[in-house]
Amino acid sequence: MTGTTHAPELVIEAIDLSYDDRRVVEGLSLHVATGRITTIVGPNGCGKSTLLRGIARILKPGAGRVLLDGSDIHRMPTREVAQRIGLLPQGPTAPEGLTVEDLVSRGRYPHQTMFQRWSHADEAAVDSALASTGMDDLRRRPVDELSGGQRQRAWIALALAQETPIVLLDEPTTFLDLAHQVDVLDLLADLNERDGRTIVMVLHDVNQAARYSHEIVAMKAGAVVAAGPPGGIIDAAFLREVFGLEAQVIADPVDGTPVCLPIHRRRSRAPVGAEA
Repeated sequence: MTGTTHAPELVIEAIDLSYDDRRVVEGLSLHVATGRITTIVGPNGCGKSTLLRGIARILKPGAGRVLLDGSDIHRMPTREVAQRIGLLPQGPTAPEGLTVEDLVSRGRYPHQTMFQRWSHADEAAVDSALASTGMDDLRRRPVDELSGGQRQRAWIALALAQETPIVLLDEPTTFLDLAHQVDVLDLLADLNERDGRTIVMVLHDVNQAARYSHEIVAMKAGAVVAAGPPGGIIDAAFLREVFGLEAQVIADPVDGTPVCLPIHRRRSRAPVGAEA
């Protein structure tokens, strides 16, 4: 998938999402910015990952709807949804010994039928995904032999090979060191700019979310409490409301995006060993 592609309009209408009898998301509505990067932030347990699972049709809402170009995804054929929405869950694992190429090839399953198996289009999609993520030279390496950053790139390549105009990623930088976190986020930004894909991801780091996102969606206790461009919503009051955190917010000297500087509780204490 190269060049700008049409991304369907994604709208969430007043959905409730639960696990057994425990309601996690309640009455949540959201219009996802088409062809942009939207990042969901919020404290642990607020429903961020649950919302992604609802959007991806893994969880069925107890109430409300998720709409793709006006159609309820739960009334659409599974294959059609899989051709339009791809999900990279948190901490995915591959079968032992599976090569990078084999893993990425699994992204082509939604495009295959009983009468049409592997094709030149499938081959081209896998090759493009491996090239886009810098994984072509590692295509025959077992996934379980890769470094953390390489492994995450392999999973992103699988999502790209699926060629969906909407890509959902649940904490794609988890367990990566800072250099690999930036590497993965730069890759996603490049893919958004190149292909016009709608990217929705969950991140814990508010500063990274501010730097890489066109839109921020902040959740708390299963509801959206703020949404908008990073520069328009992230300030000290935002951090206090969403995270219960006292912080200063300054402009990044490189790109002007908000940077959060937490005020730690020891700020007024004298350094250890200092004279009274």
